[in-house]
Amino acid sequence: MSVSSYRDLKVWQVGMEIADQIYQLTDSFPKHEIYGLSSQMQRAAVSIPSNIAEGHARNSTKEFLHHISIAQGSLAELETQLIIATWRPYIENKANIETIFQKMEELGKMLGGLEKSLQNKLKKEKKPKTED
Repeated sequence: MSVSSYRDLKVWQVGMEIADQIYQLTDSFPKHEIYGLSSQMQRAAVSIPSNIAEGHARNSTKEFLHHISIAQGSLAELETQLIIATWRPYIENKANIETIFQKMEELGKMLGGLEKSLQNKLKKEKKPKTED
């Protein structure tokens, strides 16, 4: 399968699903959290697919790797914020949280795999060409 756009990347698609789930979840948070935890979680969630898209659009393996690293950081940030949210009385349906955590774990593995693939590609790009 050819990847002509970041939208073709499964890792971006999963990141978008998570962002949508976070928006749905935070919609039910109390109003006093609009500029607090809700906003933080939304920004972190949006950052994940945004950095995947930006990195892919840079047309540079090194740049793509850098943006994947940022996406991984945003994923860890979002996980921390989601844990904090579970400690607060904001979430009625805890089953939704488990689904989001599972999706985030899947995304973390995907990002790790993409990172390894890009690192290998970068090594190949840096190897000097030998004449036969």
